[in-house]
Order: sequence, then structure tokens, then C-alpha cells
Amino acid sequence: MIQITREPIDSTAALQQVADPDCGANLMFLGTTRRWTGETETLELNYECYQEMAEKELHKLCTEARQRWDLRGLCVVHRIGNVPVGQASLAVAVSSPHRGVAFDAAQWLIDTLKQVVPIWKQEVTRQGETRWVHPGSEVNR
Repeated sequence: MIQITREPIDSTAALQQVADPDCGANLMFLGTTRRWTGETETLELNYECYQEMAEKELHKLCTEARQRWDLRGLCVVHRIGNVPVGQASLAVAVSSPHRGVAFDAAQWLIDTLKQVVPIWKQEVTRQGETRWVHPGSEVNR
């Protein structure tokens, strides 16, 4: 399942999408808005995307992940719009018979989608500044 939404992410539903009794690994990653990036206090993040292209790229990544790893279930949900501190902007859930495969696939999906999927992140700081954040430029990713 691939979804781009303006609604809060239902992590339980995402994990249920990939649950498989034949798998020893049902893994969930949630990317949340953190309060601090280095010494900058964040109030919220705003995400924008080119939805049609973003969905197309997510489908390509999921197809590639399934070709590279033995995944039985795969779910990617990305939230757009305003995401306050503490709330999730990204959920990646995978299931595989073995945990190493699940961890490797999930990390690759997370890192790669941040680089290639046309979803842009704007940070709003306590000082009232806004700045677009490019993947790889963040402190303590």
C-alpha cells in the first residue's frame, strides 16, 4: 500500500497492512517532527508534493524493494501539509521472514525516498523563520 495523505498517519493500520504470520519480522518506522534540529527549535514542518509524480516514484521504489529483498508486505504512507512536533510525517512498514532483510529494506526505502520522491519539507522555527530543508542537510538525521 502506498498513500499520500493530509490526515494523521494511523501507524496501527500501516503495520496491520504488512502483518504476516509467516514472517518473523513485522517492522515499522515512523518519521516524526522533532522539536530540535541542532540548536534550532522547530514548531512544525510543512510538506508539499507533486502528488502524481510522488505516487509514481513511491511505486517504483516499492517495486525495486520487492525485487531486492524477500518482502511479504510493504506499506509507505507520507503525510503532507502541516505536521506538528511529535506527529508522524512518514510511516514505512515491511514484513519479511527474517529481521535483517526487514531492517535493510526499510532503511533503504526511507533513505531513497527522501532523495528521489518529489516531496518537499519546510521547517517553521520558534523564531518565526521558515526554511526549506533538503535531504542530507539535517543535523542528526
